[in-house]
Formats: sequence, C-alpha cells, structure tokens
Amino acid sequence: MLEMAVIYLAAALIAVPLAKRLGLGSVLGYLLAGILIGPFLLGLVGDQTDIMHFAEFGVVMMLFLVGLELQPSRLWKLRHSIIGLGGLQVALTSIICFAIGLFLFELKWQTALAIGLMLSLSSTAIVLQTLTEKGWIKQEAGQNSFSVLLFQDIAVIPILALMPLLAFVDISASSHNHSASLVAHFPAYIQAIISLTAISGIYFVGKYISAPLFRFIAETQLRELFTVVALFLVIAIAVVMQKVGLSPALGTFLAGVVLAESEFRHELEADIEPFKGLLLGLFFMTVGASVDFPLLMDKLLLVLGLVLGLIIIKALVLFSLAQLFNMRARQKWLFTLALAQGGEFAFVLLSLTSAMHILSPEQNSLMTLVVAISMLLAPILLTAYEKVIDRKTETKAEFDSPHEIEATKNVIVAGYGRFGQIIGRFMQSQGYHLSILDHSPSQIELLRRFGNPVFYGDAARHDLLEAAGASQAQMLVIAIDDPDKILDIIHIAQKYYPNLTIVARAVDRRHAYKLINLGVTAFKRETFDSALSLGIQALTLLGNTSEQAERAGKLFAEHDNESLAILADVWGDDHSYGVAIKQRLEDLKQVLDQDNKEQNKLNTCNGEDCQDASHYHG
Repeated sequence: MLEMAVIYLAAALIAVPLAKRLGLGSVLGYLLAGILIGPFLLGLVGDQTDIMHFAEFGVVMMLFLVGLELQPSRLWKLRHSIIGLGGLQVALTSIICFAIGLFLFELKWQTALAIGLMLSLSSTAIVLQTLTEKGWIKQEAGQNSFSVLLFQDIAVIPILALMPLLAFVDISASSHNHSASLVAHFPAYIQAIISLTAISGIYFVGKYISAPLFRFIAETQLRELFTVVALFLVIAIAVVMQKVGLSPALGTFLAGVVLAESEFRHELEADIEPFKGLLLGLFFMTVGASVDFPLLMDKLLLVLGLVLGLIIIKALVLFSLAQLFNMRARQKWLFTLALAQGGEFAFVLLSLTSAMHILSPEQNSLMTLVVAISMLLAPILLTAYEKVIDRKTETKAEFDSPHEIEATKNVIVAGYGRFGQIIGRFMQSQGYHLSILDHSPSQIELLRRFGNPVFYGDAARHDLLEAAGASQAQMLVIAIDDPDKILDIIHIAQKYYPNLTIVARAVDRRHAYKLINLGVTAFKRETFDSALSLGIQALTLLGNTSEQAERAGKLFAEHDNESLAILADVWGDDHSYGVAIKQRLEDLKQVLDQDNKEQNKLNTCNGEDCQDASHYHG
C-alpha cells in the first residue's frame, strides 16, 4: 500500500508542475500522470475500480466546499438557471443520444436510454476545478456552468432510481445489492418520507447544532480536533445520504449551503481543502489510468468517432441554450466548451448498469473509454478557449475612437478600478470634471452598467490621451495596477505634455524608486498608508495612547518618505543599497528613541511651569 502511495505521489510531482508550466492546468497534469502509471502503459498500478470509489469522495468534499460559498439567498437567485438551463441540457442531450443509440447503432431501447442519461452528465470535478483555477467561476459562463452541474448532480438521484426498471435481470439477489440503500425495500412513498426526513435532519443539524458544537471544539484550542470534526461532518452526511438512497454529493452540498452563514465557515474551508485537493488529484489520476489502450487501438476509429460525436452533440446543445438564455458572445463559448465532456458520475452509472446487465461487458468498456477520453480532453478545450477565443476577443476589442472620448480641462484618470474609483469619487465631490480611461473591457461594461461615464482606451496611446484633454487638463492621475504600463503612460505624458501635473499609483517600493527617478510630481504606495494606519491602531491596542501612536506613525511616515528619496539614488547597486538600508534603519531607531525621551521629559512637567522642558532635571 505504501509503495502504491509513493507511485501516485511521484507521478503527480512530475506531471502536474510540468502541465502547469506549459499552461495546461493541474487537472490535465493529474490525468496525464494517471495515464503514465496506468496498467496499459508503464503498468505501475493495476485495476483502478476500488481506488476510484475511494477517490470519488474528493467530488463529495468539493461540493461541500462549493456549498459553503453559496448562501441560500444566492442559491435562490440561481434557481432559473439551475432548473431552466440544467433541466434543458440534461433532457435534450439524453434524448439526442438515446435516438442515436436506438436508430443509428440499433441498441435495445433500455441500453440506449441508459447511455443517453449517463452521457448527459458532465464532470463536476474537472469543470469546477478548472474554472476556479482560471478565475472564471465568477463570470456569467462560470455561474451558469455551476447551475447546470448542480442540476446534473441532483438528476443523478432519479437516474439511479430509474436504472433497476431498465434491468434485464432480477437484481434482488445480485452481488451489487450489498451497497444498496437501507430503504430500497420500502414502498416509494416511505422512501420519499425518509429522504425528506434526512434532508430536514441535515438542515436542523447545520442550523442549530453545528454552531454550539464548533464553539465547544474551538474552546479546546486543539486545531486537529476541529479538523476531525469537519471530516466527521462531511463523511457522516455522505454515509447517511447513501444509506437512504440519495446522492452523497448532494447531501454534502446542502450541508455546505446551510453552513454558508456560519461563523466557522472559513475554518471548515481551511480544514477540508487539503483533503479535497488530494482526493480530487487521486480521482483524476484514476480516470487517466482507466484508459484502456488495447481496446483503444483495436477500435480506434470507433472510439474517436464516439468521443468526437459526444463533444459535438453536447457542444451544439450547450451553445443553443447559451443563445436561448442570451449569454454574451465570449461567455457562450466558455459555457459550451466547459461542459462538453462526460462526467465522473457516468462511471458510477456504468458500474450499476454492468451489474444489472443493461450494458454488455464490451459496451461497458467502450463507454468507459469514451467518457474517460472526453474528460481527458476537457482541460484541453478550456486551454484552447483561453489561448485562442479569450485572447482573440480581447485583442479584437476596439478602443473608443478619439471623437467619442469626452475631453476635460481638469483631471484625467487612467485606470478606474478600486484605487481609481476612490480618487475619482473624491475629485468629483470637490467639483472637478473628470475624463476617465480604462483598458479593461469587462470593467468598462460593469461601470457603464451603473451609469459611470468611463471610456475604453489605453492612456499610453498619445491620440487617446490627447482626446481626453491632456493638452489643456491640469492633472493626470494614473491609477492602474500594472507597474510597467504606469511607466509607459508617464513617458508619453512627459514627452508630449510637459506642463501636465502627474500623480501616480506606486505599486510597491521598487516601483516608487522608478517614479522618483522619472520626476513624478506626486505618488502614493498603494498599501503603505493602510498598513501604517493599521499599525497605529495596533499600538493603541497594545496600551499606547492615541497621541503616542499617531505621533509614532507620523514620524515613521516622514522618515520612510525621506528614505525613499535617498535610497532611490543607490537603487540598482546592491552593496550601496544594502549599506544605505542598514543606515536608515539605525537612523529611524535613533529618531524614535530621541522622540520618546523628549516626550517622557515633557510628561514629567505635568502640572509644572517648565519654560524649557529639554533642560528640566526634576
């Protein structure tokens, strides 16, 4: 067992960093690692069935963490896309695949329906992992993809219930029955009551029992005990849901939603996240290792045709739904490519249909291969979107033409993110007219939606800067977060508009040195003031008076700003810079020590007439 763990970990250590370095993402890295060590290549590991059942628990944990991010109010807002988008996607994909299996491949209707249902599902694990990793989960396509995946996970429950009705044999005595739910022999209405009771129990425990329990555990100050409780909660819910015939993933998702407003939400996330990551990685590796290369070589054209057909069918359905639900152009492609693959629950259904003889052993192996390869291609499709469609859309987007940009005689603001908006609102409150430029299409769209007159343009372009009024404006405020772009804008502004006052955002200390050397009129380091303000508050909490803390902060700021000008002259010479840094630290210590002594002397004059406190001797 330890040897097996070493093999899996070593494969992941080699393949995942390489895949990340090549821009392919960690999911594809795990899949490739599984293929490499699988029984059909290097043969370092054997049959993956048992390991896959264990690794599927990573999907359960992932849905628990997804639930923690979704407050019930937000879930309610997604109800239309969950039922509408998700329901239509599962129904249309199932019908099309069923029809193809029935009429083109002449399968029995039970077999065709089972295949159609399992192929309608997409990979929750791969899609959510990749969308989160790429930062797309909050976008329109990411949210709609999540809604469809959530509906699919819910749909697994009735699909599992339907499979025995499609069986060609009596499964009551089947060996598969050992994992059946404890309520399978009850009438349907009793099963429904038990299921509702289990779901209600999850809500009750999450709402009323979890908080006192977590507080009690927190008081012990044993971090590992909190981890034990978090794992127990997830595993216990999964087991209960499985025993009452429901999806463990759905149960843990509902538990996560209930706990989304808990004060211990962040602790739960931190404790579960490492286990989720490990198990998901193991799951992806088992999928890669399950690729049957002898069968693939024997039926190469058929397998490739089925995989391509599956991706095309799902893509057509998804793109049509994206059109129907009025998604934006780029979001349509992301939504389509994200979900155009088979899913991990298909392996669960394949195991069940095999035991019930709904699919023959050869059909089962073929569908396993098709689903596994489609999942293997999923990260590649999303990488293609990122490299081609996403980048192409960005580069094709045209800036507002110069005649559309409103000129100003007061202030031009370049960059209107969080930093720029604060400056802009402050300037406008003082009556100054602004001409605002930003080069992020998504940011422009969001700001215009709220009625802000922001223009899409790059302030490093002379013609757009001229159109914004740089020749007659009083000031240029550069508030973007790209240090190199800030320097480009400064060079253009100083070259063509030497009389324009420039104030800029300094991203960090090194960037501030460059701004000083360029002779920028004024700049502010983006984190310095907020960090210093917090430091002053920390001093007061440590027992200093507010006057002492404010004075110490003021002295520190004055000395640090003075140091910037001195250190900027030696920046680039490592030896001289190191010596200067040490000297400035010594100077700061002396300044603060001297100030403390003077303040102590002044305090000893409390209530006395001291004409010169510096010569007071008691």
